[in-house]
Amino acid sequence: MRADQRARRDDCLSEIGTRPVVMGILNVTPDSFSDGGRFLAADAAVAQAKRMVVQGGAIVDIGGESTRPGATPVPEAEELARIGAVVAHLADELPVALSVDTTKAGVAARAVELGAVMVNDVWGLQRDPAMADTVAAAGAAVVIMHNRADKDGSLDIVADIRRFFDRSLSLAMRAGIPDRHIVLDPGIGFGKTARQNIDALARLGELSDYGRPIMVGVSRKAFFGSLIPEGLGRGTEAGVVGTVALALAAAAAGASVFRVHDVAEHVAALAVFDAIRKGRRGGAG
Repeated sequence: MRADQRARRDDCLSEIGTRPVVMGILNVTPDSFSDGGRFLAADAAVAQAKRMVVQGGAIVDIGGESTRPGATPVPEAEELARIGAVVAHLADELPVALSVDTTKAGVAARAVELGAVMVNDVWGLQRDPAMADTVAAAGAAVVIMHNRADKDGSLDIVADIRRFFDRSLSLAMRAGIPDRHIVLDPGIGFGKTARQNIDALARLGELSDYGRPIMVGVSRKAFFGSLIPEGLGRGTEAGVVGTVALALAAAAAGASVFRVHDVAEHVAALAVFDAIRKGRRGGAG
């Protein structure tokens, strides 16, 4: 990792915990659940990334393979073809940290070469055996997300998340990834029942003893649309209002990084939440 990337990585990590940090989602895919196909063209992806930064996004998370349930796996070469030009262009153009959303060590390594400073792995270093060593060698920050291949409603989901994190953190330690480079994500919407998704959010505070920042990604997830009152959009995606509500609940429970589609709305809402939490007043009385 180049010196300028290390500086950008460290600036990003040092900001986490001082205020809510919003990570903007940039899916360079044809089949992501909410915005698939919208930013597949490189020029559209670049424009969207710049828009999110103007809106206050502190991290842009670039993904070339959909992680939604039932999505078709993408070969490494195709994933790299989708994101390569976008990462390279944005690394030169944007003042914020770039993250790559991938489970493949080869994609992660190439993305860092092109300018990314963070790897967002939805299998928490446990899918690709080379991922932990790759992240360590690159000097990248990493998001370790909890995941399961199958739902099991009988589980205490927070206990399962803790077992998963313990395995992932052991892999990270053996590879030499510094603690300060690690962000944890409970994986809302991944391998969990409806009840478990709610439990994972409600019990975020139980993960505070890890001493690492917590990221949540609840943006537009369909399950949460079922919580909306009847007649106001129940059963659809949890749109902007629903997602902002979830982010605020997560912030109150201890989350500090928020992975979202709608950056401006989350930046504004979380800034108000943070000011109230810190006892500040904004503007004239």
